[in-house]
Amino acid sequence: MGFYRFTSKSSPKIEDEKIVDIEIIVSPQKSKILDMTSFDNIDLEQMGGKDMIGSLDGNLKTIPNPHGQNIKDGLVNYEIYEDEAHDEERAFYGLDKIYLERCKIDGPADGESAFKECTNVIVNNCDINLRYPFWHSSEIKMINCRMPETCRASIWYSQNIETTGSQLHGIKAFRECENITISNCDVQSEEFGWRCSNINVENTKITSVYPFFECKNINATNLTLGGKYSFQYLEKATFTNCNIDTKDAFWHSKDVTVYDSVVKGEYLAWYSTNLKLVRCKIIGTQPFCYTKGLVLEDCEMIDCDLSFELSDVVASVKGNITSVKNPKSGSIIADSIGEIINDDIRRRPSTCTITIRKEQ
Repeated sequence: MGFYRFTSKSSPKIEDEKIVDIEIIVSPQKSKILDMTSFDNIDLEQMGGKDMIGSLDGNLKTIPNPHGQNIKDGLVNYEIYEDEAHDEERAFYGLDKIYLERCKIDGPADGESAFKECTNVIVNNCDINLRYPFWHSSEIKMINCRMPETCRASIWYSQNIETTGSQLHGIKAFRECENITISNCDVQSEEFGWRCSNINVENTKITSVYPFFECKNINATNLTLGGKYSFQYLEKATFTNCNIDTKDAFWHSKDVTVYDSVVKGEYLAWYSTNLKLVRCKIIGTQPFCYTKGLVLEDCEMIDCDLSFELSDVVASVKGNITSVKNPKSGSIIADSIGEIINDDIRRRPSTCTITIRKEQ
């Protein structure tokens, strides 16, 4: 840390020479952008130290890096970190407006929570290897970064997060966050995205045992998901052109719509409310039991036996359904049905109508 003296020599806004002392932080790879609208063409003289020369051209408002590197264009009042390694505990705790490029959060000190309580953080092409980096943070942009298995519980209790082109391979990534955008990412994380809200996912592959538990407001396009127990207690979501290969997906979900997607797995969407699938391919045993307000429009059902048990359903299916068992109410239309089972031991009345377009 040091003090630098700014001496105005030619600014039309200042008639006489004026001295301003400003405290800034300097390390071998960083300097701080200062918002100095009153100065242009200034000399920087360290008090008691060696000279540094900088310039402010009115609108640029940047100071050259003391080691010859220019601050990133377009960033105002950001601290810049490039090609550094940080392993200390809470390395950037509470900072606002920081930009990191080609940095590593790693080292022998093995410190946790690098960006805790930070705001306006941009990390570009960085390796974030240590635990709990983004907790209670906001306005985060992560671009082409890597979070390996050692980066556990990476983003918790945070808001306004954009993650692009990155690898998230640590367990329990994203927990109780809101306003999230994930695009072109590779995610391998057990218990991914729990209790999060306002999530946009695009062109992303996710592998997770228990993803998106108790989430709200998901909009996913071109998502490839592999795992188990996905989207349990999910509320208000839309999926388009997705490939979902999972077990027990959409249990207890509410107000979910799926368009033009493949949904594969056992015991799909039990206890769901207002689930709608349009032009989807549904694969797997015992789907859609105990549902309310289920709608299938122009869907295929492959290897779907014991379907719709005790469910309220309106289904229009292309092709064959292996078997239908004890639907509760609504209507089912299919080209063919291998078996219709009515063996409810409690003899509850069914008001569901079943129509076969053509016999096998």
